[in-house]
Amino acid sequence: MNGFRKQNNMQNKFFQNLFVFDLANNHMGDLEHGLRIIREIHEVCRPFDFKVAFKLQYRELDTFIHPEFKNRKDIKYVKRFTETKLSEQRLMKLKDEIDRLGFVSVCTAFDEPSVDLINKHGFDIIKIASCSLTDWPLLEKIVQTQKTLIASTAGASLNDIDKVVTFLEHREKSFCIMHCVAEYPTNNGHLQLGQIDFLKHRYPTVPIGYSTHEIPDNVDAIKLAIAKGAVVFERHVGIPTPRYSLNDYSSTPQQIQHWLNAAKEAQQICGVTEKRMDVSPKECLELRALQRGVFAKRTIAKGEKITSSNIFLAIPNVDKQLIANDLSKYSEYTALSEIKENRPLLLQDLDQRNLRDRVLQIISHISRLVSDSKVSLPEKVDFELSHHYGIERFDDWGAAIMSCINREYCKKLVILLKGQKHPIHRHVKKEETFQVLYGDVTVNLNGTVKDYKAGDIVVVERGVNHSFSSRGGTIIEEISTTHYVGDSYYEDNQIMTNTNRKTQMTFWSDWLYKPIS
Repeated sequence: MNGFRKQNNMQNKFFQNLFVFDLANNHMGDLEHGLRIIREIHEVCRPFDFKVAFKLQYRELDTFIHPEFKNRKDIKYVKRFTETKLSEQRLMKLKDEIDRLGFVSVCTAFDEPSVDLINKHGFDIIKIASCSLTDWPLLEKIVQTQKTLIASTAGASLNDIDKVVTFLEHREKSFCIMHCVAEYPTNNGHLQLGQIDFLKHRYPTVPIGYSTHEIPDNVDAIKLAIAKGAVVFERHVGIPTPRYSLNDYSSTPQQIQHWLNAAKEAQQICGVTEKRMDVSPKECLELRALQRGVFAKRTIAKGEKITSSNIFLAIPNVDKQLIANDLSKYSEYTALSEIKENRPLLLQDLDQRNLRDRVLQIISHISRLVSDSKVSLPEKVDFELSHHYGIERFDDWGAAIMSCINREYCKKLVILLKGQKHPIHRHVKKEETFQVLYGDVTVNLNGTVKDYKAGDIVVVERGVNHSFSSRGGTIIEEISTTHYVGDSYYEDNQIMTNTNRKTQMTFWSDWLYKPIS
């Protein structure tokens, strides 16, 4: 599995920001014309920090065209291919120029002999054309090579794309798939760039590209494709001359320059995608000016904890002041010196304790216990960590309490971790019954100590002192009359005077199988 992830990461990196220029038959069977196109495209690409590739197309025409149709001029592609045929020696000269100029070399194989020739000529990538996507004899030949692959999907059904992706994945090939529309040229209404989103969602580990056939002056499509997350881009290129015309979907070097400028602009607008962006100092200053500062509602004594009762929030704030954004249930602040009424709370005058890491560690332990127990939880439930002697001693003294409902009747889940104890206390207003759902619990009722296991029931009447502990961890269902805040009277007065012994939050059931936020 790790090897599979490593392979995916490597292929994603290889294909990232790859621009492929397809010569196709625009060399017109003229070697010098083909070399000119390669060189002029190279000059256009030089200022851009893109990975660039140049692509040829190979067909073994002696076998690719049926013997009885080789001389037919009335069949479009027979005429086109035969009139622009280049010898192997001349094809190799084009390939040598591609290599000399530093392009990644790509070649489309339209038949099995062409695969052998591509191997012989040492191309980096084999392209599978849309018309060949489900040409299984050809695919079987291609996957026998060690080449990286690019596959276009124009006209293919979803079932066919699924089959090809699975076929290539099972053979551990490095590949990307290209959204493509085989209309030459493609008008805006048929570009279907939303398919990039669809393919990314359906094949999340496969790089997705865009093979374009829109009119060459259209630079909006490349911008949208980049914004949608395509990473490979392919375009036909050529040069019109008095002798050779150029089709409506191939770009001149000047048009490619505009196209690449548009791509660069789109990438700058889209910015960073693989991580959270860096925030500029200017942005920080703009936001800071709008954030509420923390001020003393009354004089705060040295050593006094900062709570909602002794502060207020207002703008403008001052430099190095505690702001509202710093306040959370995980942070505790204590005054290091006296702070006068209406004065800002400066960070230098405060002692801070950040409890977030400790709370998340506790929740992680609780999640594992709940997961092991197979006890089902509501999707969202009010959650309380009781840490009677401080959260740093939670492993010894405390409990996690999930409040499911509190009406004339009340239901809670009480969770003790391994070795944890809940101190002696009593209730005046409510009566409660415990049923052990998981693990073990030892209950002390007015000095009588007894061990209980899953399924056992314990009734705790009003006014009865009780405490409980667990050797291996437990989940207890508590059913009671209405719960009232302040109705827990602890034997230890230190607990009764501790006003910060509870951390309130919401517990989400998906924390059992995904990272805690």
